Amino acid sequence: MADTHDHSAHDHDGAGHVHGSTDKKRVLIAACLTAGFMVAEALGGLFTGSLALLADAGHMLADAIALGLAWYAFHLAGRPATGRLTYGFGRVKTLVAYTNGVAIFIIALWIVYEAWGRLEAPAPVLGGPMLVVAILGLLVNIGSFLVLHGGDHESLNMRGAILHVLGDLLGSAAAIVAALVILATGWTPIDPILSVLVSLLILSTAWSLMRAAAHVLLEGVPPSLDRDLVAKDLETTVTGVREIHHMHVWSIDGSSNMATLHACLDEGVDAHQAVSAIKKRLASEHGISHATVEPEFDQCADDGDDHEHEHDAAAHHGHHH
Repeated sequence: MADTHDHSAHDHDGAGHVHGSTDKKRVLIAACLTAGFMVAEALGGLFTGSLALLADAGHMLADAIALGLAWYAFHLAGRPATGRLTYGFGRVKTLVAYTNGVAIFIIALWIVYEAWGRLEAPAPVLGGPMLVVAILGLLVNIGSFLVLHGGDHESLNMRGAILHVLGDLLGSAAAIVAALVILATGWTPIDPILSVLVSLLILSTAWSLMRAAAHVLLEGVPPSLDRDLVAKDLETTVTGVREIHHMHVWSIDGSSNMATLHACLDEGVDAHQAVSAIKKRLASEHGISHATVEPEFDQCADDGDDHEHEHDAAAHHGHHH
């Protein structure tokens, strides 16, 4: 039984590794496509006087940088742990995802500010050339999106990269609509109005990415898990376990989960077997790949008066929720 479990764990690891290396290539291709077209779009925006194109180019600049950072994060994550960084570089990806979110936020606010000025004093826009540049931009973004879409959707870093390209897709689509309206009616305020709409969409998605990354950086319990339910499950299913306390559950990078806990065991139970059973249960049922379990019999090693109060408060807080 133990043997089959080990094999499956190993296979899963292999799959994760394959995902990582193909994701790295995908992100690099998308970064090159985005950076290449960003220059063309910025020149097009200046030439045609279109804020929607300039907004999209500004967005693509951030995206090219962000995709480059995402690629570098994948590159670093493959490195082994060191004596100083004992968990390895896995969390670099989360840090990059958070930084990306902040960067998109700032760009979106800048576009809204620019658009406000344009609405007060409308500028002339060349609809024809703007339409050509916007359509080319859309095609490049669709290409990048398809390349990234085949990657691992669980990875926060990959989600950040896809989010950037989706924002670019929306930007190009908005620029096409604005160009068509300007060509048909000559009404130029459509250009800043649509650039603001794109910015608001980008702001909401950037906010959700930042929240997810911040939760990982703050060592929050992964959204898919409930610490109290996991503890209860161990108490009811693992023989000889009387109580689980001092339990902490967190994620290194949004995909690999870890836990530490104290297991209070019944008298006469084999501690090694109990710990082994707890670790197996955590891995197979709850997706917690790495757990540190401290077995106890009569008294918790951490129990001074302060710790007792702290534990009671934490338990009470958990039940209260």
